[in-house]
Amino acid sequence: MDRYAVIGNPVKHSLSPRIHALFAQQYGQAISYEALEAPLDGFPAFVLKLYDAGYLGLNVTVPFKQQAWALADTLSEAAQMAEAVNTLIHGETGWRGDNTDGKGLVNDLLNNLHLSLNNQRVLILGAGGAVRGVLLPLLQQTPALLHIANRTATKAQALAAQFAHLGSVRGSGLEGPYDAGFDLIINGTASSLQGSVPDIPPELVKPDTLCYDMMYADSPTAFVAWGRRQGAAQSVDGLGMLVEQAAESFYLWRGQRPQTKPVLQQLRPMK
Repeated sequence: MDRYAVIGNPVKHSLSPRIHALFAQQYGQAISYEALEAPLDGFPAFVLKLYDAGYLGLNVTVPFKQQAWALADTLSEAAQMAEAVNTLIHGETGWRGDNTDGKGLVNDLLNNLHLSLNNQRVLILGAGGAVRGVLLPLLQQTPALLHIANRTATKAQALAAQFAHLGSVRGSGLEGPYDAGFDLIINGTASSLQGSVPDIPPELVKPDTLCYDMMYADSPTAFVAWGRRQGAAQSVDGLGMLVEQAAESFYLWRGQRPQTKPVLQQLRPMK
């Protein structure tokens, strides 16, 4: 049986084994997909052992995405730009690294939430690895502006400068300055895990704004609840992104692109 796994620490909470089992059922395939906890100080050796054991692919989650990027033999353009890897593919001489997070986010926005990003004003909160991993696919959708806001303004400005050749990108502190509201506001920070929300002006939310938290939880995250209080047209979590990025990984491993909507419909009642 072909073997796959998600690697993280902690990882027991992961929905990935359930998601990939549902994908495999669509094609009548029997695969093994496990959730494996790697030691915090031993990720490279742990993953290389899995390569030698014949695992065909791995998903990588917190806190190992940058370590996966460093150990991969070859990298996709998305992984190179993100400086992080969330998908490892068994190659002839070692692991090949890719990053499907950005594609997962964009596919959720376009196909599940029916939001066009072309010529839209997009605000993304945070300037860490999660944000870096989605900037390229977002900019490929040609928004009018992609504004990166971070608690430390200089970090957001430096990240904006690195991606400025791909479109109109601006960086600032959470307080701005901003010249208008936004069509899409994405929370790329981990603040929801602590039950807090980045301190941005509430007037940035317009009646037609979509608020999107890249985190997901069993109940509405702090950011999702905040967006609803501000009167956003939609305020949603990142479960759709999780399923869509998993579908991209499945395609890289199996050469078949699973249907995501039936999987989302099965997972939503679990939340």
